[in-house]
Order: sequence, then structure tokens, then C-alpha cells
Amino acid sequence: MLRVDVLKISGKQVPHFRRRLLAWFAGRKRDLPWRRTSDPYRIWISEIMLQQTRVAAVIPYYKQFVAKFPSMRALARARTETVLGRWAGLGYYSRARNLHRTAKEIVARHGGLFPRGYEATLALPGIGRYTAAAVLSIAYGQALAVLDGNVARVLARIGAVPGDLRAPALWRELETTAQNLLAVQAPGDWNQAMMELGAMVCTPKSPRCEQCPVARWCRARKLAIADQLPAKRIKRATQQVTLAAAVILDSRGRTLLVRQNNGDGALFSRMWQFPALETTGNAAAELTLYLHTNFKFALDGNFTPLKTARHFVTFRNIRLEPFLIRVARLPRIKGARTVALGRLGNLPISNATRKIVHAALEATSSPQWREL
Repeated sequence: MLRVDVLKISGKQVPHFRRRLLAWFAGRKRDLPWRRTSDPYRIWISEIMLQQTRVAAVIPYYKQFVAKFPSMRALARARTETVLGRWAGLGYYSRARNLHRTAKEIVARHGGLFPRGYEATLALPGIGRYTAAAVLSIAYGQALAVLDGNVARVLARIGAVPGDLRAPALWRELETTAQNLLAVQAPGDWNQAMMELGAMVCTPKSPRCEQCPVARWCRARKLAIADQLPAKRIKRATQQVTLAAAVILDSRGRTLLVRQNNGDGALFSRMWQFPALETTGNAAAELTLYLHTNFKFALDGNFTPLKTARHFVTFRNIRLEPFLIRVARLPRIKGARTVALGRLGNLPISNATRKIVHAALEATSSPQWREL
């Protein structure tokens, strides 16, 4: 096991290590809105938002979200579309859906209060070991150490740990190490200090070792290999995808949106979107056949290509090829939603759909369009 002694920190030195890091955090921590509260609800919201998202991007969304849903019960009462609307643009929409489900479950099973038990917390939708430890330690002072990418990187450099940190066996050892190193008298501050150190000083590239409050215990620095740790993960090859989308527009400026829960719908976060499909050849021809086959919609030849756009989702590099289809009357499609093109920004839609909306609005507001 990668215990504290394997990190080359002697038992006598551990208290000093903890004091140095906590003192640094107290004086250098960023002033973030979720650090001004001990409310587990707000801490939980921030932790979910911060998953795979930069702090700077989260701050405005966090402020707007807790203003709209100031309590667990307020969030539980909200409609799913309202929650998704407040989340729109933040990405990874399964987080918002799980957030809403969890709020309802906490109100139903825990009286609206975020549970204090670790196992009860883990049983909630969208909450794993890291999130449970973060919320329970920061809000309730429970002696649970967090382990995320930042903390793992700090531990790997302190102990000069080789290998893929995400390998299950090594990750479990890092969890044990983090727990052994935890300052049990101040677990919330300790966890935030470790994460802050990884985010601001012990960064993935060009770590600022000269600014590190615990540099004297770092084996990677002594061996001059901090830039080489952790070992780089083998990334999944980028997949090139082309999506053709149909912006069907009537004379009153209204368009149709659908929900696709399977297949290409996942690339639009299973939210309201334009009819679309992944294409491998002639996008216009394949889209024409798709609309006829799935929606019984026959085109009359009024088919105008719009400005293409790029969109990235995890390992996918997506080329968006939207087409404008002008009709006198919108077709009737079961489960579809009719909305004014200019008001789509008020709906919960993915960033990919927003890019298509932008292309459509840009085209329909041009003098050339008005003359056609």
C-alpha cells in the first residue's frame, strides 16, 4: 500500500506537513462562492457542477442556479425542463438530471436534508465516492478524504509514484494513502487544501514547485521528475463524426424540435433538438431519406445548406451540417415541439443545438434571405 511512510513522510513529520498545507490554504485559498457556506445543499451543487468543468465556467452557473433553486425542496419541486434550462450551456446534462432526481429522493426519504451517512449518500443518483467524501467532510466535518485528479497528482508527485493512477488497484492504494494523510480535525479544509494545491500549484503541466508549501517532502521534486508524473494516460482515439440537421421553418418563423433518446440523440444530450442523424456521405440526401422514413415528411426541394460548425464531445470531433427547409406549414410530427426560431434560447438545448440555431438565425436575418 502507498501509505504515508511510502510517501517518505515520517510519523513525526506528518503533523508538520499538515500544518504547513492548512496554513497555506488559509492564506492563499481562492474566494469561491461555495466556500462561503456550510450548507450541504450548496456544497453538493458546486461539487456536481465542478465535475469535468473549470471553476471559472462554473461560478456564474452556480450563482444563477442557487438563486433559482435556493433549497433542496425548491429544486425537487421544479420541472425537469426548468432545471435543464438553468443548466443549459454547462454540458454533461446527465449531471443535471441526476441532481434533480437526487433532490426528489432526499425530500422523499431524508426529509429534505442532505444525509449524513456515507452509505446513504452513495446510494443517491450521480454521487460517487469522491462527491460523497467532499460534501460530508466540508459540510459535516466527517473524516473522509477525497481523491480526484488533483489530489491523485499531488500524492503521485510527493511519493514519486509511477504508473497509470486510474488503474483500479493503484487508485485504491491512493485512496488509502489520502485517508491516512487526512487531517481528521479539519477534514473539510484539508480536502479543499489538497485540491487547491493540485489546481493552483501542483498543476498538470509546469508545476510551480517553488510556490509549494510542502515541497520539502516531495520526492518528485528531489528527483527532478515532477514534469514526468503522473504517467500519461493513453487517450482514446478521436472519432470524426458528421451530423446533418434539419431546421424546418415556416413563414411565421416557427420551427420543429424533437427528442431523440437513442442513437444520435445522445450527441445532443437527449434534449430538444432539430431532427438530425449521423451521415457518412451525401448529408443532404441522407437527411432527406431520414425525414421521410422517420417523420413521413416529404421535401419539396426547398433545401438550403447553412454555415457548418464544429462541436466536441469527449472523444468525438463533430462536424455539424445544418440545412434550412422552408415550408408554408410545419408538418405534424408526434412528440415534436413547435417554437419560434428566435426564442429557442429560452429552452433547455445543448450547445450543439445552439450552434445550429446561431447558423439559422444568421442566415434568416441576412438581406439575401429576405429577398428570396
